Amino acid sequence: MRIDERRAEMIVKMLCEGSSVRATARLVGVDPHTVLDLLVLVGGRCQRFLEAELRDLAVDELQCDEAWQFIFCKDKTRERKGYDDSTGDSYVFTAIERHTKLLVVWHLGKRDQSNTDAFCRKLRAETAGKFLVSTDGFRPYRTAIPHYLGDRADFGVLVKTFGEAPKDERRKYSPAKITSIRKEQVWNLPDKDRICTSHCERHNLNLRTFIRRMTRLSNGFSKKWENHEAMLALYFCHYNFCRTHGTLKTTPAVAAGLTRHRWTVREMLEKTATC
Repeated sequence: MRIDERRAEMIVKMLCEGSSVRATARLVGVDPHTVLDLLVLVGGRCQRFLEAELRDLAVDELQCDEAWQFIFCKDKTRERKGYDDSTGDSYVFTAIERHTKLLVVWHLGKRDQSNTDAFCRKLRAETAGKFLVSTDGFRPYRTAIPHYLGDRADFGVLVKTFGEAPKDERRKYSPAKITSIRKEQVWNLPDKDRICTSHCERHNLNLRTFIRRMTRLSNGFSKKWENHEAMLALYFCHYNFCRTHGTLKTTPAVAAGLTRHRWTVREMLEKTATC
């Protein structure tokens, strides 16, 4: 691309800290299309790098969750207008290792059985050994995880029951109050005390804070599937290798033994340049 490394590094830093495309373009002094072109280029490289680097990982406890977002429009509008499946509601499936906070696997797709199966196939390929898997009550997990990980994983589900919100609060984005929490041993009788989804749910807050496209009630939502997928890959690579975790005092990649030091953004760009 016809852009110097200093400005490319600044663009990536701003995108990974929650800036929108147009705000980044104004502050760096480039055209918004330049920011998008760089995002697709670097994001694609980060995605290929993560697929190659995160293989046969020894993990102890994985927590899985799905975060909602929409691309171009929401499902109701997509169905009314007759748009294709590359628009509308979508979900990013994530798997976080409880102790190292490493983002082990992610998958962008619809919230259905086929995409849950695809996510679990990635879990199979990118992990090694026996480990515990904790999820929420999303039913497709109950068949996908035993099918793809049945010989290696203990599987437990944490189900939260929400009460009905008062009438004057039903239009708010905050969820209703939790009335009960139930833990279920679904496969291989996992230890109930270790069934937990708190860390992956906390990571969902990071997604909405540091990815402008996933911020609720804003006009920064993604207009194209390709751009959204590229931004997710860029963020996850930056999260694993560049961002110091507040609890660990280092990056998840260092805690997991994937590298010996925290990468700078310039180093991340250089490491992924050949992917």
